[in-house]
Amino acid sequence: MQHSSNTTYSIGLDYGTNSTRAILVNTATGEEVATAVWDYPSGEAGILTDPRDPNLARQNPRDYIDGLYAVLTEIATSAKKAGIKPEQIVGIGVDTTASTPIPVDEQGIPLSFQERFKDNLAAQAWLWKDHTAHEEAASITERAKKMKRPFLAKCGGAYSSEWFWSKILHCKKVAPEVFDAAFSWIELCDFIPGILTGNTNPLHIARSVCGAGHKAMYSEEWGGLPDEEFLGSLDSSLAALRKRLYEKAYPSDKPAGTLCAEIAKRVGLPAGIPVAVGTIDAHAGGVGSGVKPGTLVKIIGTSSCDIAVSQGSLRDIPGISGIVFGSVIPDMVGLEAGQAAVGDIFNWFASNLCPEAATPSESHKKLSENAEKLRPGESGLLALDWNHGNRNVLADPLLSGLLIGMTLHTTSAEVYRALVESTAFGALTIIKRLEEYEVPIEEVVGCGGIAEKNPFVMQIYADVLNRPMKVSRSAQSSALGAAIFGAVVGGAHRNVPEAQQAMAGVKPFVYEPNPENAKIYAELYALYKKLHDAFGTPDYNECLYSVMKELIAIRNRTRKI
Repeated sequence: MQHSSNTTYSIGLDYGTNSTRAILVNTATGEEVATAVWDYPSGEAGILTDPRDPNLARQNPRDYIDGLYAVLTEIATSAKKAGIKPEQIVGIGVDTTASTPIPVDEQGIPLSFQERFKDNLAAQAWLWKDHTAHEEAASITERAKKMKRPFLAKCGGAYSSEWFWSKILHCKKVAPEVFDAAFSWIELCDFIPGILTGNTNPLHIARSVCGAGHKAMYSEEWGGLPDEEFLGSLDSSLAALRKRLYEKAYPSDKPAGTLCAEIAKRVGLPAGIPVAVGTIDAHAGGVGSGVKPGTLVKIIGTSSCDIAVSQGSLRDIPGISGIVFGSVIPDMVGLEAGQAAVGDIFNWFASNLCPEAATPSESHKKLSENAEKLRPGESGLLALDWNHGNRNVLADPLLSGLLIGMTLHTTSAEVYRALVESTAFGALTIIKRLEEYEVPIEEVVGCGGIAEKNPFVMQIYADVLNRPMKVSRSAQSSALGAAIFGAVVGGAHRNVPEAQQAMAGVKPFVYEPNPENAKIYAELYALYKKLHDAFGTPDYNECLYSVMKELIAIRNRTRKI
């Protein structure tokens, strides 16, 4: 198919947990003209692990650069075959996992590229899902409260082991030789634009307000990163490190620079293409799914990440893990929340507790078919979705799953449905917290694997949330969001909302809530909330005696319908 010479295109680079991908997008319509994917070769599906510590998850920064060359070369080749001229590609946007910080030298080169550190796991990129720094996260939370610093108000009241400062502090503890050798640390979402533009100098590289605000306690309210006194109270070397980080971070409608000649020649693209400041993959997914005031974008996969935006001033919201101005759409407040496990819960049950199926996918299919035949409340079961702790709104990784209401007649399909319902109840808890603090949620747009492929789950979500559930038009919403930023810095659109209007959208089918189901789920949610508060908050003192009785009453009533 040949393309008009008047059409412009942008590239979205999406760095996920196991691979990097690139898409070439028509800036006028959002049509995805070409796609390239490159799987990380290092470790297990791209992840470096340690059998002695299940919390450890690192990546080889070399994979990021090799992946960049591979996917951009393929995109350039596809563009040429389609008759797209080099000058028609006007911008590049980048999204990555976060917090994935990399220890680097004075030129911004990863320490793992040095011979002495090539096999040192602490010198690699600290992948977002690395939880080795849970003790450090707790100490950061405790110290911020003790010193009465405002930092925690923007991240839900507790700092996470997944985030920037926890990981660096843990590196100092377990690998001081790496910490001492690191001139600075660079988030992956800053590193890739730096490579593209030929500027990896830690003191001058463009830093993302999305990564800085959501993961490193950055806010212009208190002058950027946490102050030296606070950091020094955690470890004196952190205060010194602050000087080698950054004072200012930028939204992704700003250019990080232009594609440097070296990279351009190697991949077959013209030098000088504007490259946007990087962003986090989930936030780019929100942009690519058309997030706007009143819309919640729910990226539903193994876990979930919820993205919303709000215009004007906004109160701090307890239990919401990120409140950052400009992090999603410039000139709006970006909000991030989510659940630590969604699809992972379904996979756990299908893989470990339903061994009769030949494969997990067959088990999912059979369970979904049988669970879909059940009515809400018919099983008498109720679950808490904390099998991997609670990310929001309790922000407590030391919580665990719960299932009540079982009898000698309980079936695997009933349990499976209860687990799906529990994740929907967790999603509703987040929405209610947002609305409690005057962030209205009128519609929910799903994206990610479950939203794309599982109508059973999506209908339960629509019924539990009692809101229409839409699905992002693009199956690659994060890459599309990055391409939208590329289109803006490339001048194809004046701003992000205008670019979204042209390039993003939702599928025509909408999951509408069933009023009768929604009514029963409202009853079940009231019981879920009792369990949620009883096991998740220290001051709950209401008797739980009635919960099982009410579940039985709902079950008996439902079975007569």
